[in-house]
Amino acid sequence: MSWLARHRSLPLPIPFMLALAPLLLACPADAQVKNGFNLKNASIDPEQIHRGGPPRDGIPAIDRPRFTQADDTGWLRPEDRVLGLELGGLAKAYPIRILDWHEIVNDRFGDRPVVVSFCPLCGTGMAFDARIDGETRTFGVSGLLYNSDVLLYDRGTESLWSQIEMEAITGPMKGTELTLLPMQNTTWKAWRKEHPETLVLSRETGFRRSYDATPYEGYGTTPSLYFPVGHRDLRLQPKAPVLGLELAGTSKAYPFDRLDKALQGKSGTLTDTVAGRKVEIRYDAEAGAAAVFDEKGEELPSVRGFWFAWAAFHPDTEVFEAE
Repeated sequence: MSWLARHRSLPLPIPFMLALAPLLLACPADAQVKNGFNLKNASIDPEQIHRGGPPRDGIPAIDRPRFTQADDTGWLRPEDRVLGLELGGLAKAYPIRILDWHEIVNDRFGDRPVVVSFCPLCGTGMAFDARIDGETRTFGVSGLLYNSDVLLYDRGTESLWSQIEMEAITGPMKGTELTLLPMQNTTWKAWRKEHPETLVLSRETGFRRSYDATPYEGYGTTPSLYFPVGHRDLRLQPKAPVLGLELAGTSKAYPFDRLDKALQGKSGTLTDTVAGRKVEIRYDAEAGAAAVFDEKGEELPSVRGFWFAWAAFHPDTEVFEAE
């Protein structure tokens, strides 16, 4: 039994992953099978699917999440970032300090199953309805990447799902789309202010991890990428944070520095038109967060992440320009 097989529950440290990445990319093994997943019927070129380092489930998803009340979460700092999700009047915060180590949380909001996903390499936190074709799906981390983005797999069919593409790319579910839910990437301070009764994902995950540290220290401040992407767009710096929106086949990116410029460094609202629809972008300067709403005031699903990731999956994206 290999070292990876014996220690598959332990994530590989980033320096080790970086040293391993060139070897994995050059590996002459069968490109049609990676990490135990059959890629022969993939909707993309299997050569564009890369091993990230850890094996299947080497980054363990959280399947039985525990939650605490906001007042019992003294370990979170006000500036710590969280993914915030509210459904049916129930609000939950998922600290990125935890998601860095697990990437997927299989959860429920009442009787509604959801999957919360976070890709540290792309900075993208996205939540999906986990009831697909009338059946509840649970997901794990495949250990594979496409455009540097995490590929989830559902345990029922072992189909691979692209997070940012929001679609299954292999297996029996190939071509099936995921339903994106409105989720915010903001600070704990801001989320708690808006949702004082929020629940918070507990550090009692069932795994031993150093949740006070991140295995991706410094990654977001450098322009370098760990893995290849199919399309590079030089209009912005690779790691520039953007809010991405897709409506009726039209995609648009809102760079945070341009939102800040347009609103003169203050929190506020601006309006825009995307695919013929008026939208409202609400920007929180202190939290470095933004959300999109339609004309009726309902929040639209959007994606906060690094520019390189949004552009790789949306090569024709428009980019907001501050007047």
